[in-house]
Amino acid sequence: MLGVLSVLILLAGYTFVSHRQHQINPEDTTIPNWSQLSEGVKKFTQINRKGERWIVEDSIATGRRFFYGIGLGLVCGFLTGVLMGCFSPVEAFLQPPIALLAKVPQTAALAVYFVAFGTGMSMYVAMISLGIIPALAVTVYLAIKDLPSEMIDKAYTLGASHFEVVLEVILKQVLPKFIDAVRLAIGPAIVFLIAAEMVVGDVGFGYRIRLQFKLTNMNVVYPYLVMLASFGFALDYGLRFLQAKFCPWYQRDLK
Repeated sequence: MLGVLSVLILLAGYTFVSHRQHQINPEDTTIPNWSQLSEGVKKFTQINRKGERWIVEDSIATGRRFFYGIGLGLVCGFLTGVLMGCFSPVEAFLQPPIALLAKVPQTAALAVYFVAFGTGMSMYVAMISLGIIPALAVTVYLAIKDLPSEMIDKAYTLGASHFEVVLEVILKQVLPKFIDAVRLAIGPAIVFLIAAEMVVGDVGFGYRIRLQFKLTNMNVVYPYLVMLASFGFALDYGLRFLQAKFCPWYQRDLK
């Protein structure tokens, strides 16, 4: 109930600010009222002259870029972290570049990605995956290092092979912390993607927000921002559900 109340307070606050702004300037579009927002929603959900719906085209383009990029980042980040945590030579070899990449601001490196990968799908995928790999790898690596040595020694004593120790002991203890790291990576991944689409995209949420902002059509920009936030929230909730489902020893069941 308190969560719902907080959302209602935000909506009421926006309504009040919009009303005050329209008292000053009835034609204002920077803080659109609910009627103007409704017109903006119609604009990007209806078929335009080209026979396209903005929301469909943008959702497909941004969704493909996001899931390809974060999928590659998850696989590479997890494998890198496991290898660093389980094998000392790999840890010594990969720790310096991982630490260096973690300090590179991805949005500031846009020009580098354009030069190295062009402006197609590969650029978006590389930017997202390289942006989240360091944090995910370090999370997995530290989680492995934090495992009690007694737990691993007991597994070896019971006859487990090195592969079985990694699969049955290390993986099961690291998985819930990795899911937490993925939840934290969703926000930065969306930021990287939208920033790239704003600069070079010809379709997608970032491109549409940039174009409509130039036209001061904030009645389109605000709903797009709400959809991005809702998308991130849905992914976060889904990951929390999976964590509670597959790692019940780590997190209480979701209410």
